[in-house]
Amino acid sequence: MKEYLFYLKLGLNHVLDFGAYDHILFLTALAIPFSFKAWKKVVLLATVFTITHCLSLMLSVYEIVGMDVSLIEFLIPVTIFLTAIFNILYHKMLQTHKTIALHVLATAFFGLIHGFGFSNYFKMLVSGEEEKVLPLIGFASGIEVSQILIVLLVLSLSFGLQTAVKVKPAHFIWGASILVLLITIPLLYQTFPL
Repeated sequence: MKEYLFYLKLGLNHVLDFGAYDHILFLTALAIPFSFKAWKKVVLLATVFTITHCLSLMLSVYEIVGMDVSLIEFLIPVTIFLTAIFNILYHKMLQTHKTIALHVLATAFFGLIHGFGFSNYFKMLVSGEEEKVLPLIGFASGIEVSQILIVLLVLSLSFGLQTAVKVKPAHFIWGASILVLLITIPLLYQTFPL
C-alpha cells in the first residue's frame, strides 16, 4: 500500500507541477469547449488520456517501444497547439455527439505522446523494481485524480465567466483557446528539434 501511495502522489505531482505545465495546458485546452452539462464527455476524454498515457509508459518501461526524446518533447506542445486550434475551428461541433469519436481518437493519440515524454524519468524510478504493474496503477490513479481536478477547475472558471460576467460561450472558447496558443508558441520554439 505504501508503494501504491508513493506512485499515486507521483502521478498527482506529475500533472499538477506548475514547473512542467504542459499537462495542465493540454487538459485546459481539452476542457475549454465543454460546460458542466457535458462533464461526462470531458471525464471520458481525461480518462482516455490517462489510459493511453500509461500505455505508452508501460510500453517504454518494458522496453517494447522506444522513442526519440527530443521529438517527443516537441510533439507535446504540438498536441496542445492542435487541441486549441481544434477548439477555435470546431467549437460548435464539439457540443454535439458527432465529433466525440474523433476527439477521443485524437486525445488517445496525444496521450501516447505525453506518456512517452515522461517515460525516461519513470523508467529510472522503477528500474530497481521487479514488479512494475503496481507503480503504473498507482501513477495512473494519481494522474486521473489530478486531471479531474483540473477539468473541474476549467469548467468552474467557464461557468463563472459565462454566468457572472455574461461571457458568451463562443467568446470564452475563442479567448481561452487563443490564450493557450500564446502560451504554447514559446514551448514550440524552445523544443523545436534542430
